[in-house]
Amino acid sequence: MLCMNLNQVTVPSLDVKASIEFYRRLGLKQIVDNLPKYARFECPDGTSTFSIHLVDQLPKGHGIVIYFECDDLDQTVQKLKHEGVQFSADPQDQPWLWREAYLDDPDGNVICLYYAGKNRLNPPWRIPG
Repeated sequence: MLCMNLNQVTVPSLDVKASIEFYRRLGLKQIVDNLPKYARFECPDGTSTFSIHLVDQLPKGHGIVIYFECDDLDQTVQKLKHEGVQFSADPQDQPWLWREAYLDDPDGNVICLYYAGKNRLNPPWRIPG
């Protein structure tokens, strides 16, 4: 078996400084500051990191969706709304047994705050084995 652990995601940005403010507001802890080109964060739970890098042009079309799991999704969304963060979709239960809320970062990257609990790795329709 290959050794693979997804622990780092990087997204493009036209304005890294504006994105830093946005992701700090979401609760990520900044650990690298190389303005204006790059910033890296620790996620508040676990050991994953997340970074932003400066680009001249954003990708076109439907891009990636960044998922951050929150044990207290509804309370987190309410707190962020109170702080002025705008959501494109409030928390909703999905047919795949996740509860999801959506927003965009300053560059239009789609963010999904969600709660899946045991259903992320062990949904009822998981392939046996």
